[in-house]
Amino acid sequence: MHRISAAASVAALVAAFSATPAAAQPTASQIAGPPAPEAAVAVRTGPLPSRLTLAEALEEAEARSPALAAARAEVEAARGRLRQAKLRFNPVLSVDVENFAGTGPYSGFNGTETTVSVNQRLDIGGRRRARMTLAEAELAAQEYRFAIARAELGQQVRNLFAFGVAARDNLALARENEMRARELSRIARELVEAGKEPPLRGLRADAALAQATAALRAAEADEAAARRSLAALFGVDIPPAELSGSDMLAPPRNVDAVATLDVRLAEAERVIADAQLRQARADGRLDPSIGVGVRQLRQTGDRALIASLSVPLPVFDRNQGNIAAARSGTQSAEARRNSVLANTQAEIANARAALAAAEARVTALEASGIGQAREALRLAQLSYRAGKSSLLELLDAQQAYASTQAELIAARRARAEAQATLARQAAAASEVDMGL
Repeated sequence: MHRISAAASVAALVAAFSATPAAAQPTASQIAGPPAPEAAVAVRTGPLPSRLTLAEALEEAEARSPALAAARAEVEAARGRLRQAKLRFNPVLSVDVENFAGTGPYSGFNGTETTVSVNQRLDIGGRRRARMTLAEAELAAQEYRFAIARAELGQQVRNLFAFGVAARDNLALARENEMRARELSRIARELVEAGKEPPLRGLRADAALAQATAALRAAEADEAAARRSLAALFGVDIPPAELSGSDMLAPPRNVDAVATLDVRLAEAERVIADAQLRQARADGRLDPSIGVGVRQLRQTGDRALIASLSVPLPVFDRNQGNIAAARSGTQSAEARRNSVLANTQAEIANARAALAAAEARVTALEASGIGQAREALRLAQLSYRAGKSSLLELLDAQQAYASTQAELIAARRARAEAQATLARQAAAASEVDMGL
């Protein structure tokens, strides 16, 4: 038997089956398969707004983030794999030429027999259904990963914006402290020159000014670094010139750990493990192949139909190892789901406690702490100018006021970060098309 190129006998096959009814022939849609997925959304480029609010930062992150673009591409890849999983096995075209170039009556091509056949592998073992189920579960899991990437991006934006707002407020506080130290140094020098203060007090005021100036330079660097870090999250080199507004968010009222994206993803991965087990079992079943063809005898010019059936014999390989591995994979996925749920519950509880503590600190400082420190500083300044208190007492009042302001800024940042954590956990899973 000699097998030649199938392309050389396509015309023969078409002629042999020219009598096939039109209704029995496959349609164009059946051959083409499902439609191709839509193109991915283009990533926004160009400079950021010079003044950036939190709402604008979240919107810019959605449109620019390279990480989100990569996650979106992974979803499209999973859709492509689902499209591929829905396709059936391709038929096999065979052309066989027998009894030629021999001896006697089979010399040359006088006794040639040509057979053109089409063989089709049947899917009675459920392989295609198992492939589709697995691909659908993987697509759902990838959509959850995309939603998680969006939620994590939002959390990162909120945290970095809170860091930037804190750096901005610390810079304003450092400028205020530097101006106050500079004015105090000027007054101290005048008092020393007038003989109302010893020279040591003037040196102490100059040292306080040097410390305030150094703190101002550090605050300027921190503020610029915070804006650069936020811009890097968007994949942009040039940061916004200013962060505007507040880092305040409306905290989510209820956060159900079971409904969080992380737990939903763990459940989707458990479904994937179940689908892999079903696929492993389907791969162990028998899929026969059938064939039909036409044979032409050159000597007589006659034609005859042929049919074939082939079935693999599961003597050695029944996919036992893969089935056992997939069964263990389902147990592992169940354990991971329980672990993710426990960790998520703990993270939500910790974030709620941190938010309550930060709210209490902010309320206490805004209600009385800042006002008292500001009033104490005002009185200390008046007393120092009147010669009723020393420079050290004024410096202590200034330090107390600056410390209270810094503590309020830190408390607001801690509140914003706790809110961002809760918002990350409360990200709506309803936006994800589960398909499970």
